[in-house]
Amino acid sequence: MSADHHAADHAHGHGHDHGHGHHGDAPHGSRRDYLIGFFLSVVLTAIPFGLVMSGVIADPRVTAGLCMAFALVQIVVHMIYFLHMNAKSENGWTLMALIFTVVIVGICLAGSLWVMYHMNLNMMPGQGAMDGM
Repeated sequence: MSADHHAADHAHGHGHDHGHGHHGDAPHGSRRDYLIGFFLSVVLTAIPFGLVMSGVIADPRVTAGLCMAFALVQIVVHMIYFLHMNAKSENGWTLMALIFTVVIVGICLAGSLWVMYHMNLNMMPGQGAMDGM
């Protein structure tokens, strides 16, 4: 087999599809879906920003809670409109992986908060008393 013939066979791909159909049944969003996702993301970012910058709500804990709620909604928007996650994609395995991830992150966050709260409660008395000397 000559080098020219081998190069020509390699260029044609021996029946391998190099241009089309690589993604198989991967979901793709339409331009409309991406625009809706973008619009929702901008709104879900602008509202918490406005709440924090304007100081409309006096209690910072309520403001932080609302910002976290908007963040959670924005995560869902990103998963639906940009990552195209639903119960049908990949026979539901992406949804199962998401649920597993949420459970692990929840355990980590709850454990971290629990440890920090109890460390604060169990601090030795007089830790901050050195300032008066």
